[in-house]
Amino acid sequence: MKNIKDLLKTDLDIDISSVETNSKCVIQGSLFVAVNGFFINHEEFIDDAIRRGASCIIVSEDYDKDISIPYIKVKNVNDVLFSILDKFYDNIFSKFYIVGITGTDGKTTSAIIASKITDSAYIGTNGIYYKNYKFSTNNTTPDTVSLYKSFDKLYKLGARRVIMEVSSEALLHDRCHSINFDIACLTNVSEDHLNIHKTLDNYIKCKESLFKKVKENGFSILNSDSKYFDRFMSVSKGTIITYGENNSDYNISNIDLNNNSFTISNKYNIKSNLPFKYNMYNICLAFIIGILLKNNPNKLISSISKIKSIDGRTETLNFGQDYTIILDYAHTLNAIKNLVLSVKDKYKKVFVITGAAGGREKEKRCKIGNFLLSNTYLTIFTMDDPRFESVDSIIDDMISRSTSKNYLRINDRKDAIYKGLSLCKKSDVILIIGKGRDNYMYIEDKKIPYSDYDVIKNYFDK
Repeated sequence: MKNIKDLLKTDLDIDISSVETNSKCVIQGSLFVAVNGFFINHEEFIDDAIRRGASCIIVSEDYDKDISIPYIKVKNVNDVLFSILDKFYDNIFSKFYIVGITGTDGKTTSAIIASKITDSAYIGTNGIYYKNYKFSTNNTTPDTVSLYKSFDKLYKLGARRVIMEVSSEALLHDRCHSINFDIACLTNVSEDHLNIHKTLDNYIKCKESLFKKVKENGFSILNSDSKYFDRFMSVSKGTIITYGENNSDYNISNIDLNNNSFTISNKYNIKSNLPFKYNMYNICLAFIIGILLKNNPNKLISSISKIKSIDGRTETLNFGQDYTIILDYAHTLNAIKNLVLSVKDKYKKVFVITGAAGGREKEKRCKIGNFLLSNTYLTIFTMDDPRFESVDSIIDDMISRSTSKNYLRINDRKDAIYKGLSLCKKSDVILIIGKGRDNYMYIEDKKIPYSDYDVIKNYFDK
């Protein structure tokens, strides 16, 4: 609880129970800050905020409507929001050692491994974790207000270090405005989210901005094998540390894909349960974070060996079947290529269940479809968060560049998964990709409860 006078200069004398930009989150005594959002102006929800109990409103200086509770006009509502939140939460970010990880693929796996082996809190696509505490998030990087709330909650739980995924969209929308990172990390960069960023250059610039927010005494950890390494190198602040297979500070070598083992810096022998070469990069990044957080290398190596899997990330599921099921979040062309090519020569037949999100990057659909039809025994195309698009039209886009016929189209995702599982035989692999451990399906503007994992489990329980 704070008084409005603690948050900004005003003659008003009002106690504030919370600071909100989403009217649905308003409680009795909230301060509602009517920011100008990326898609909507939150002034449209002032009446709803008042109905829910807001005690004061912050609006832009050109706001000209009468409302029933006190309001304060400011020049730039969005800028004032950060100042208000910093004061309301007593500069909460300054109380943490914060590691931010960005990249097209690998953020979740790297961040979760790093959090597990260093006993740090985790914020990202898979939710928010700290010890036995866990709750879900709507975004890879929570919106600004939720981010402050999450850090405040973690602080009260005893956390003092956070490993967080930082998405390009979060950087575009300035959600991390008030955070100065102790460590910023790059996994890799390939085309993604161009529906939002419009160009690859814009996308890369957003990711580069994370490395400009590193403290002077902090660290920028860069994948030296990334195509865009030099760009990130030129803008990164703090001490730059590199990892990869070529001329890196932490060199990856002696790769044994059959045993999931490799060596870091010709010194640290790593053995893990996580398959495929790209996971070795994720593990190496997590290991470096662990070293910078002053953990004993042998303890880190031991902790890595004990991680069985990462939910929804190359997660091998065993229900007693004589073929292999891999559940994965892969939805970018780069991630799908890495996954399929990693299993292609290990199994008799490769089956894939996938789709493409509605209202997102139509131009990548045919590239994904063409690759899959050229590299799998059978691909079953189905729904994946279609939103307001027709599933049939999405599938049409995915098969448009190929003349191959090694596919089925089954719009209902549960039916598609059941069909795929029924076709698999001994020594085959089925990749069920795109949703990972998501617990919803976006249909139109509604989040419908849905889980790939539950569907797969129910198939074997029936």
